[in-house]
Amino acid sequence: MMKKIKYITLSLLTLGMVACENELVEDLRDRNSFDSEPLPELTAGSADFSNFVSIGASFTAGFTDNALFIASQENSFPNIMANKFANIGGGTFTQPLMNDNFGGLAVGGMRITDPRLVFGGAGPVPLEAVVGPVTVSTDIALNNPTGPFNNLGIPGAKSFHLVAPGYGNLANFPTAANPYAVRVTGNAPNASILELAMAQNPTFFSISEVGGNDVLGYALSGGDGSNPITDTATFNASLNALVAGLTSTGAKGVIGNLPNITSLSHFTTVPHDPLDPTNETFGPLIPTLNGIFGQINLVYEALGQPDRAIVFSENSASPVVIKDESLVDISAQMTAAFNASPTFPSFIQSLGLPAAAAPLVANLLGSTYGQTRQATTEDLLVLPSSSVIGTVNSDFYTFLTSQGIPATLAGQFSVEGITYPLDDKWVLLPSEQAEIATATQAYNSTISNVASSNNLALVDLNSILEQASTSGIMFDDYNLNTDLVFGGLVSLDGVHLTARGYALMANRFLQAIDATYGSNFEASGNMAKAVDFPTSYSATLQ
Repeated sequence: MMKKIKYITLSLLTLGMVACENELVEDLRDRNSFDSEPLPELTAGSADFSNFVSIGASFTAGFTDNALFIASQENSFPNIMANKFANIGGGTFTQPLMNDNFGGLAVGGMRITDPRLVFGGAGPVPLEAVVGPVTVSTDIALNNPTGPFNNLGIPGAKSFHLVAPGYGNLANFPTAANPYAVRVTGNAPNASILELAMAQNPTFFSISEVGGNDVLGYALSGGDGSNPITDTATFNASLNALVAGLTSTGAKGVIGNLPNITSLSHFTTVPHDPLDPTNETFGPLIPTLNGIFGQINLVYEALGQPDRAIVFSENSASPVVIKDESLVDISAQMTAAFNASPTFPSFIQSLGLPAAAAPLVANLLGSTYGQTRQATTEDLLVLPSSSVIGTVNSDFYTFLTSQGIPATLAGQFSVEGITYPLDDKWVLLPSEQAEIATATQAYNSTISNVASSNNLALVDLNSILEQASTSGIMFDDYNLNTDLVFGGLVSLDGVHLTARGYALMANRFLQAIDATYGSNFEASGNMAKAVDFPTSYSATLQ
């Protein structure tokens, strides 16, 4: 009975609170109308949006899920902006649309880039792994649109490419032309991307991610040197040429700076310590591996390099083994130490090899582990490394067998990230990250100065990505972060944005335009809504 009385009392109290609250609401309504104030009419301020042209790279184009396709282009951030510009006198915004929603490019019927990625239940997978073979119908030799195009975003373009004549000339492909640039040049194949923009006499322009590929190519390759960072002087000259050309007829514009790309999920998804002792393949081998590396660790110790010791834990996840080119190469010293050890021949025999093979194995161990260590939290493993770690490096396996090492033993010593150190292309070392950060800061300093001296609106994409990679960033009711697949901001390739991410980007550009030119896109409610833009595309989208 007591419980029932308590519940009745609570119910009466709740009803009383509701009644009081309703009275308060009614009172407030009497004193302050709850009817929302009508939004102000949209105004352009001092800007003229009648002819909008956008120059940039993959973000500008709408690249998503490792491909360009119709739906992603329709959700590109410049196209989202153009739809808002249309409400205040903006003209038609023409894009070089692909032929389908599969993505991928061909030249003369030969595929040169693959269709898009989709979510496969556990992570990103190729579209064709879900729907089966598809025909890549966008062919740069057979069916290019004619233009002119307002969206001149060229995936893969570096800063100096945008001012280079012939970058879109099919005759220069594949050595000096970009296939996406080929699709926008129309009847002027030798015109630069800047010249194509200027020929349209734009009244307003956007420049975005110029300089992004100048560091991204280096980062995606793990800083292996095959795709070097563009020097600052070249970047500065290219950016100044772009802005000088676009403003030469009085056009106004907005420019975005560069984010710290190593915060993207392409570089943060794969942990430095992915080796799980509960894995049925790796776990049972740990004692044997530690025995072998114990011999190598003794040499590290003797050579004054104890920090390079390789030990796998039987109780917790272990770091992968990597090659660190910033380390002093002690290959020769290791080889000499092994050869000088009286116990080394017996160690060789424990591996099933004859004692006479000791000099050969000493040289192989020295050359393999002379610049080796286990990864730390400071190292960034690129996303594709997840499909490599734990597999056999076929090139090294072939080399070992060619040296007379039995096939079984050669396979055991060729396991990526365990017995074969991950090559530089799979890992961004702290020194390489510092190079990227230094270049990005230098580029952003130039972008800031150029924006200021030309009275352009400036969007701080660097701060936006930093916030997204730490606390997340609110977009209407959604908190977007840089986690792969589920973060909502970054698409399945780990580098480019989702449609919702591009909508957020468009809004930040509109806010900067408001602040600089006195327009009122935000105040008048002319902003993209998060709910209108997906974070992924269905595999059935065609």
